[in-house]
Amino acid sequence: MTLILTGSPTRYGEDHITTDNGLLAAVQEALPPQPRVLLVSAAPDDRKFTDYVLDSMSECIRNSGITPAAVVMLDRRNAGIAAHLVQRADWIVLCGGHVPTQNRFLHEIGLRALLKGFDGLVMGCSAGSMNCADLVYSHPELPGEAVDPSYRRWLTGLGLTTRQLVPHYDQVRHALVDGRRLFEDIIFPESWRHAFYTFPDGGYIISRDGREELHGLAWEISNGQMRQVSAENEVYTFMNVIFISPHFPQTYSHFCAGLRANGANVLGIADAPYEQLSDELRGALTDYYKVNNLEDYGEVYRAVAWFAHKYGKIDWIESNNEYWLAQDARLRTDFNVTTGLKTDRIASIRNKSEMKKYYALGGIPTARQVKGSEGPAKVKAFVKKTGYPVIAKPDSGMGASGTTKILDDKELNAWFAAHPDNYGLYVIEEFITGLLVSYDAIYDSKGEPIFENNTIFPTPIMEIVHDNLETCYWTNKTVPAKLAAIGRRTVKAFDIRSRFVHLEFFQLDRDREGLGKKGDYVGLEVNMRPPGGYTPDMMDFAHSTDVYQIWADMVVFDEARKGQGEQYYCAYAGRRDCFAYKHSLDEVLSRYGSALRMVERVPAALSDDLCDLAFIARFKEKKEVDAFFRFVCERA
Repeated sequence: MTLILTGSPTRYGEDHITTDNGLLAAVQEALPPQPRVLLVSAAPDDRKFTDYVLDSMSECIRNSGITPAAVVMLDRRNAGIAAHLVQRADWIVLCGGHVPTQNRFLHEIGLRALLKGFDGLVMGCSAGSMNCADLVYSHPELPGEAVDPSYRRWLTGLGLTTRQLVPHYDQVRHALVDGRRLFEDIIFPESWRHAFYTFPDGGYIISRDGREELHGLAWEISNGQMRQVSAENEVYTFMNVIFISPHFPQTYSHFCAGLRANGANVLGIADAPYEQLSDELRGALTDYYKVNNLEDYGEVYRAVAWFAHKYGKIDWIESNNEYWLAQDARLRTDFNVTTGLKTDRIASIRNKSEMKKYYALGGIPTARQVKGSEGPAKVKAFVKKTGYPVIAKPDSGMGASGTTKILDDKELNAWFAAHPDNYGLYVIEEFITGLLVSYDAIYDSKGEPIFENNTIFPTPIMEIVHDNLETCYWTNKTVPAKLAAIGRRTVKAFDIRSRFVHLEFFQLDRDREGLGKKGDYVGLEVNMRPPGGYTPDMMDFAHSTDVYQIWADMVVFDEARKGQGEQYYCAYAGRRDCFAYKHSLDEVLSRYGSALRMVERVPAALSDDLCDLAFIARFKEKKEVDAFFRFVCERA
């Protein structure tokens, strides 16, 4: 099927399909030499109006150089043979008129089901284009509709597109309905988490093989704002973005919502039943493919292949999750998706031993390291140079899982004894004391930061997990200049583009030969994904912004379109269920109610790192952060 959505195929005053923006050529390309044309009325019970539309549309088609074998109008008079008429048609035109009236008629004749498998051209005009959507936005149009509380503005459509249109831009931009401005007072407030497209007559959206393009001068209305997306004789292509495991962590639905608000087709792949997805996520997804096991590459590959068949070329594949990083890269490689890392780059950002080479390329100091695969003798010789303690950690791994602090020869021998078959998968590093900090940023395709953040972890995650401690950390108001400089240098060394990154550094607590002076930063680990847990939300609270939307803006527009407001410190304090605390939940809520931004249970999969109950608050002064940690985490 070829689908064309327009307000009117003719420019004002013309009696033929316009050649502007290639519309007539697109129509002719989709038709056989003598097409059978079926017009579907938007006023099926108004015979006089319907006959007028039939005559004028027939003349328009012939004036455009198209010789139809027949032009038939489908209205109340022949609704009983709708299936027969649809089956015979080469070109179905959904005519303009009153959206709810036409919508009721389309459901009465079962047109959504009748169009399954239709292989011709479907053209929507005005109301017909609006009713092609899966979820139709039917803005008030007639007197009384804007003030009628029973008027339904959201309807079920034909499911041929996810695009929601506001046709006839020139005629309706400054229209009033019941004394209200159609755009500013009605459409703008209803565009939250939606994207409406408006363009003058003669502009259009075309969908071929699932790939959608917008031709001509057009604007997008989303989140209460309107922006121009294309100009006359320009083409704007809607992106197809596959998001792997969009339901976990649960906040990742915000990434999908940001993409959808930017007009992208958001195609989700996960192992959860669709009905278990959050309302926000279901509303953001254009389509969803459930697999039995995300670990099964063959299953996930077939899901991507299905989306490529249904929607055309895939522009982006992403999970923003380190666990799926290698699989994401393999999918990009197999489907030739160029916007992101492929398999040849994975080792450099997954293996801690490979990271060293790129740190060195950028002149970034790092802790000395030896591979466990070099054997016990080489490791012991390395430790003799560095001294104890040392850290053993998986070469390819995430978080603190599998990480061990080794204090002496006895513990080193015991560690080798405990890993007789897999010590080659580990690296052993000298132990560096200092403050663990992160440089978090979103980079565009040119390798330039469009958002930067700094988070401080006073107690390393490794110690929190191993010693069952409370989790306390905070997001800074600003990024220190020295950290920003070394963070940007690291990004350049690793040639990072079009990504959210989480780079970890130690800030030295004393001078260390070969590494730097007290206060300098030493590279620890690069992570090609957002920071884990609730840190992205903390960035939002700290910088009065929306990093999920900034990331989506980077994907779709390659720039940041979301600004920042007032700056704060944002603090995270986690409690464990196994301990009793001096101050009750009610006391915490009473004392910090105005500062608290989130209080919620942590998913079990994250509780080792983040505890069981999370308190997130923001403050103007750093001293308030310290007091917050003491009050929330003091044990009884």
